[in-house]
Amino acid sequence: MMELTATQAFWLGHLFHASSRQMALGECADEQNLALAELLAWEQRLVVQRVPTPPRHLPARFIAVEVCR
Repeated sequence: MMELTATQAFWLGHLFHASSRQMALGECADEQNLALAELLAWEQRLVVQRVPTPPRHLPARFIAVEVCR
């Protein structure tokens, strides 16, 4: 297993926090007072560095509705 730098661990921790709480990254960034662009950039940087990242939670885009007649 590779050793993470403090900066890598910081951003990876936020990514795991969002994943474990099933939060969208935008919601997590707002909650943690982070810039979403920076969180996304670090997610991509970690992937390029072959650091295992958690799966991203993608909220449902549509909801089921029932039509009554």
